[in-house]
Amino acid sequence: MHSLYDVPAPAKLNLFLHITGRRPDGYHLLESVFILIDWHDVLHFERTVSSQISREDLNGVALPADDLITRAARALQQATGCTQGVRIGIEKYLPAQAGMGGGSSDAASTLMALNRLWNLNLSRQELQSIGLKLGADVPFFLCGHSAWVSGIGEIITPLTGRNALPEQQFLVVKPEQGLETGKIFSSEFLKRDTKPAIVADFAANHFGFGRNDLQPVAEGLQPEVMKVRSWLESLKLHARMTGSGSAVFAPIAQSIDLSCAPGTWQIKVCRNLEKHPLNSWIPENKL
Repeated sequence: MHSLYDVPAPAKLNLFLHITGRRPDGYHLLESVFILIDWHDVLHFERTVSSQISREDLNGVALPADDLITRAARALQQATGCTQGVRIGIEKYLPAQAGMGGGSSDAASTLMALNRLWNLNLSRQELQSIGLKLGADVPFFLCGHSAWVSGIGEIITPLTGRNALPEQQFLVVKPEQGLETGKIFSSEFLKRDTKPAIVADFAANHFGFGRNDLQPVAEGLQPEVMKVRSWLESLKLHARMTGSGSAVFAPIAQSIDLSCAPGTWQIKVCRNLEKHPLNSWIPENKL
């Protein structure tokens, strides 16, 4: 497929994830640091004459009738009255049900790419308000940087300048089995009363601060998560699940012998990104 834009949709890791409470409407209050990493899907966009939105998986995988990519494109049309269409090709590399935000990142990259392809010139805030209706993680991917995230996920403070994170390598391991987020958040065993933290606490120990409050419940639901963590810890690494799992990651300082890892696990060495690859595509004069 000839494409006008070929864009990455990077994954995220949660360096920590604390549940600090629960609202009367059932939504959980959280604190987390989301970081962007260089493991990503690739999306291809070609403008069409009609207003139709179509997509295909370029790796030959069957697609559902609807997903966050098509919903993002439709939401942008509806918000702006745009009558242009698009053909979207998808190269999916990020695992599903991993806690790495693959679907949300695809949606955010779709919004940024089409904002430019269709010459809509929406601001970051305007894109984030559209993104929030698609999923709680979408506004983070639109913020352009790693960030301190709180509330129900809607309060996003980019970590830039003196709060920017140092460059770090990570070993990311995704077991074959995934996890459903809803099952974890509805568990009676989920800890929901972690004391709120401040950025200064985190800054003193970027890659060791806090914990993932979802991890104990996730390990109870999916023992493979514990197997991955135990394997990483046997290598003397500080391992932690990201998001609602099932991927587990660990900061690394040198190459690791991966020959003894089960062949069914997806394993990748990644680095954190200073900023989103499409950050400059959002008009800075409208921030």
